[in-house]
Amino acid sequence: MLKTNALKKLSFPMRQCFSKILLDARLITGGNVNDTKKYTPRRAMMYVSGNDWKKINKISSMGADSFILDCEDGVALNRKDEARNNIQKIFQEKMFSALKSELSVRINSIESGLCKKDLETILKGPIFPSTLHLPKMETKMQLDWLAQELESLLGKNHIIKLIVFVESARALLDMKELIQHCFILMDQGAPFTLEAAVFGSDDFCADIGATRTPEAKELLYSRQHFVTCAKAYRLQAIDLVYINFKDMDGLLRQSVEGAQMGFTGKQVIHPSQIEIVQQAFSPSKEKIQWARELVQSFDAHQQSGKGAFTFHGNMIDMPLLLQARNILQMAEHLDQN
Repeated sequence: MLKTNALKKLSFPMRQCFSKILLDARLITGGNVNDTKKYTPRRAMMYVSGNDWKKINKISSMGADSFILDCEDGVALNRKDEARNNIQKIFQEKMFSALKSELSVRINSIESGLCKKDLETILKGPIFPSTLHLPKMETKMQLDWLAQELESLLGKNHIIKLIVFVESARALLDMKELIQHCFILMDQGAPFTLEAAVFGSDDFCADIGATRTPEAKELLYSRQHFVTCAKAYRLQAIDLVYINFKDMDGLLRQSVEGAQMGFTGKQVIHPSQIEIVQQAFSPSKEKIQWARELVQSFDAHQQSGKGAFTFHGNMIDMPLLLQARNILQMAEHLDQN
């Protein structure tokens, strides 16, 4: 397999060719070609405005899998500087160093003109977030710009996890090509690794002129299309926000529905939503047992030198094995917490 530096020395057509080969290999193996990275659970992703210290100080007590320090929609335009400076302070001073949950940052969109300053502030210094959220992804040019900006700020020795947001009709229709472009950039040495995609339902509804309903019937097709694209490229798929945080029954219904559709997690906006959402997206005891037996069976076949095999009457491929391993890592994470 060509290393990144060797890949960069090739002509552009040859780089594209090898990048396509690497992308096909990812799809066949169910992830990165040599995928040994630890699975990061993101059942509930909780937004916390970067300018609101009252909410920031509650992070340690809330228990969500992932917290998103927000510079974007949750922050008024005249509070953007305050938010990004607060976030820089949080990481530089290691304020949540004992936190078991993921602590990530949502920057402003590239088209807003605020993204560059976000990156320059938040990524300044020796300590910065391991995960960034890019809202309103729409074009390959935006992804090219982000790759160049991250390389300028981080160099080639740091790789940051990237989570992208699909929030418009155009982005949804182009989602496959945009994800593919991310992988091509990664193979060419971009300092990020794409891990998940988030469905931004509110902006999407505004973009197509839809009216939000509690049942989200107006979003059925878009959610199914979104989760299919994400899972085709082995990405975590994060479902829409349930806006009425006082309606626990509706939240449970939509969370279970999302899990059944294939989503791996959900955005939340209030602490009261976390427990219900995380329970809905947790694997059952039966699913954990299935995953454990599948992995054990696979390991036994590998040691015996056999190739393809059947498990419970079904042929097993690498994507299914990856799913089983992710379930076991999730179960391990739950046991540790």
